[in-house]
Amino acid sequence: MTQGTDVSGLFTEMVKASAAADVVQKKLVYLYMCTYAPRQPHLALLAINTLCKDCADPNPMVRGLALRSMCSLRMPGIQEYIQQPVLNGLRDKASYVRRVAVLGCAKMQKLQGDSEVDGALVNELYSLLRDQDPIVVVNCLRALEEILKKEGGVVINKPIAHHLLNRMADLDQWGQSEVLAFLLRYRPRNEEELFDILNLLDGYLKSSSPSVVMAATKLFLVLAKEYPHVQADVLVRVKGPLLSACTSESRELCFTALCHVREILGSLPGHFSSHYKKFFCSYSEPHYIKCQKMEVLCELVNDENVQQVLEELKGYCTDVSVELAQGAIFAIGNIARTYTEQCVGILTELLGLQQEHITSAVVQTFRDLVWLCPQCTDAVCQALPSCEETIQDSEGKQALIWLLGAHGEKVQNAPYILEDFVENVKSEMFPAVKMELLTALVRLFLSRPAECQDMLGRLLYYCIEEETDMAVRDRGLFYYRLLQSGVEEVKRILCSPKSDPSLGLLEDPAERPVNTWASEFNTLASVYGRACWALVTAHQPVESCYACSPCTDPKDRRTESLISEENKEVLQVHPDTGSLTLIPDMYLNAEQFEKTWLNLDISCQHSLPWRGTAHSDTIQAALHVVHIQTIAMSKAGIQPWKAYLSAQDDAGCLFLTELLLETEESEMQVSVKQSEAKPEALKTFISVLGTVMGTVVGLRS
Repeated sequence: MTQGTDVSGLFTEMVKASAAADVVQKKLVYLYMCTYAPRQPHLALLAINTLCKDCADPNPMVRGLALRSMCSLRMPGIQEYIQQPVLNGLRDKASYVRRVAVLGCAKMQKLQGDSEVDGALVNELYSLLRDQDPIVVVNCLRALEEILKKEGGVVINKPIAHHLLNRMADLDQWGQSEVLAFLLRYRPRNEEELFDILNLLDGYLKSSSPSVVMAATKLFLVLAKEYPHVQADVLVRVKGPLLSACTSESRELCFTALCHVREILGSLPGHFSSHYKKFFCSYSEPHYIKCQKMEVLCELVNDENVQQVLEELKGYCTDVSVELAQGAIFAIGNIARTYTEQCVGILTELLGLQQEHITSAVVQTFRDLVWLCPQCTDAVCQALPSCEETIQDSEGKQALIWLLGAHGEKVQNAPYILEDFVENVKSEMFPAVKMELLTALVRLFLSRPAECQDMLGRLLYYCIEEETDMAVRDRGLFYYRLLQSGVEEVKRILCSPKSDPSLGLLEDPAERPVNTWASEFNTLASVYGRACWALVTAHQPVESCYACSPCTDPKDRRTESLISEENKEVLQVHPDTGSLTLIPDMYLNAEQFEKTWLNLDISCQHSLPWRGTAHSDTIQAALHVVHIQTIAMSKAGIQPWKAYLSAQDDAGCLFLTELLLETEESEMQVSVKQSEAKPEALKTFISVLGTVMGTVVGLRS
C-alpha cells in the first residue's frame, strides 16, 4: 500500500485481521483502514464494530489507537459512530486516551462542517485545561482553537492565563511555544500583574529551544508595549540566542534568525555591531543565507569596522555565483552612501576585472550613487570609458546610457559611446534600452549639439519609421515633436530641477518603534516581508521574490517580484499592436497542440541571443504577461532545453512555437508555425517573443 499498489480488494480480510491481539498488527491494519475507507465506505462500516469494541479494550494503548483510527475514517456518516467513543475518551483514566480524544473532538467538528458548535463539548474541553497531563492541556488549546475558529478562537481569561503560566514548567518545548502564543491574547489588569507575569516568563528567554526563546520574546514585547526600556532590555538579552541561531547548522533556522535580526536592526541600528564577524559568509552556505548576511552587514557598518566589512564584501564580488557577486556589489553601493570615497575606489577597481556581470552591477551601482551622492560624480565619470565593451545585459546598458546622458559633458568620449549604441540599434533586443538611448541622446544633444545632431537624427528616423515596438516608436515621436517646439522647451522639460535625495525615495527608512512590528515578531511576516505576507494572508497569489536584489533594502524599498513592474510595462505594450492582438483566455491542451503542430509547416525560424541556464519559472511568468501559453517546458539545467508555446490572436490565428537551447552558451533556436498565413502578424509575434526572452535575460543578469 505504501508503495502505491492498490490493495483495496483485501479490505474484508483486513477487517477480520484487526481482531488480532498483537498491537503492532492492529496499528498496521488500522493504517490500512484509514487509507482505503474513503474508497470503500460500505465495507468500512464493517470495521466500525471492531473499532468500537477496541475503544473499550482494557489496554489503554489499544483504546487510544482505536479511537484515533475511528476519528481518521474520512467517510460520510461517520460522525454518529464516533461521538460517544470520543466523549468516553475525554473521561478515560489513561492520559494517552484523553490526548487522542481531545484531538478527536476537533476532527469530529471538522466532519460536521457548518453545523452549530456543541456547547457541552466546548465546556468539557475547557474543564480539561486543568488536566494533570500537560500534553492533554496543550491538545485542548489546539482543539478549542479549531472548534471555535469562527468565534475568534479559544478565550484566555485571568484564571486560565495564570493556570497556564504555572503549568509551563511541566510542558515540553513545543508545548511551551504553543502556550506562549496563546498567552498573547491575555491583557494584564494592572502594572503589578504585568510584571508578575514577566517575572514568571523571565527564565524562558534563556531556554535552549529557539522556538521558546522567540515566543517568550514576542510575549515580552507585546505585554510591555508601554514600557520601551523593558522592550530594549529584552532585545539585548535575546541577542545571544539569535546569534546562536544565525550560526546554526539548520539552514531554515539560520535564515529565519537573520530575518528577525534585520527586523530588530530597523528599531535598534547597530544593535549587533560588536558581533559583525558572525555575519561573514561561509563557503558552504546557500545563496539565500549569504544574501541575508550581506544585507545585515550593510546595517552594521560603522567607523570601526567599515574597512573589515568592505574587504569581506570585496571578496564576495568575485564569487563564482553571479547572483552573489552582484549582490555584494550592490551591498558595497549601499555602504557608499556613508563611506563614499572608499566604496567608489573598490567599485572602480572591480571594473578592471572586465567581467560582464561585475561591470554591469558596478555601473548600476554608480547610477544610483551619482543621484544619492553628487560629490562622487567626477570619480564615476572617469571610470565609465570602456565599460560599454563588456556590458551585454539590459539593466547594465540602461544604467550606462543614463549616466552618459545625464553627465555626458564630463565624459570626453560620451557621444562616441552612444554612437556605437545607435549604430547597433537595429540588432538591440531590449526595447527598454532603446527608450533609454533616446532620452540620453536628447539630453546629451542639449550640452554637446555638434557631436550629437547627426546620430540623434538617425536614431529618431529609425525609431519612427522602422521600429516595430510601439512604446519605442511613441517615445521617438514624442521627442521629435518636442524638438520641433524649440530647444528651450526641451531644456525646460528634460533639464528641470532634479528630485532631492532627502525626499527618501532610496533612503533608508527612519528608525521604527518596536511596537510597529512586535506583533509580527516570530511569525512568517518577518520572513516574507510585510507586503508579501499581506498578500498571502489575503489568499492572493504571490510571485517569487529574489533573496537578493539591486535595491538597497528589498523589504522596505519595494518587493522584487519575478517580473518587475517596469518589465511588465515593457512586455504589456505588445499584446495589442497594430497587426496583432493576443487574447488572454486562450487554452490549448498538450494533445491538441501536438495534433495541430504535426499538421502545420514551419512558418519562421529565428535565433535569439542567450547565455546561461534557462529558468523555466521566470520564462513562464514573463510569457504569461503577454498572453503566451506554456504547453510544456524542460526543467532548468537540462540539455538540450526545450519549450513549447501557443498563442492566438483575436482573428483566431494560432501561433505554435518551439524553443530549443542546445547548450548554455549557444543561441536559442525559435521555430514558429501559423494556422493562417499572416506575414505581418508573424513578424510582430516574433518581436513580442524576442522582447520577452530579452527581458528574461535582463532579469537573470
